[in-house]
Amino acid sequence: MTKNLSVKYFYPAGRFLLGLYFLLPGLSKIFLFEENLEVVTLNDVPLPIFSMITAATVQIFFGLMLIIGKFVHTSSLALALVTLLINFYLHDFWNMSGDSGQAHETQNFIKNLGIFAGLLVLSRKTD
Repeated sequence: MTKNLSVKYFYPAGRFLLGLYFLLPGLSKIFLFEENLEVVTLNDVPLPIFSMITAATVQIFFGLMLIIGKFVHTSSLALALVTLLINFYLHDFWNMSGDSGQAHETQNFIKNLGIFAGLLVLSRKTD
């Protein structure tokens, strides 16, 4: 009974929430492009415009795929990769010695590792 409940309700709900977690920031990167580009540029992300467009495209497309339940394995792995890249470029708490934002960036880094782990678990489920 619990397995049926999990497959029928929990798995799709988790997929939907993870997809939404990426879809909304992806859309934000498009609608607030200049603000996000400034953050990317300040963090020395290589090829900032290309990186922003690529991240937004990946987050929107694969976030939607998770929501609708298509290409779940591929989507999970693509979003896991983007999560790692965002973590290392934008939440680099190790470069903030003595900075007041270091604790916040550490928290974001650890949170993203949890999301990364969830995506790896989700990628195990076959399409």
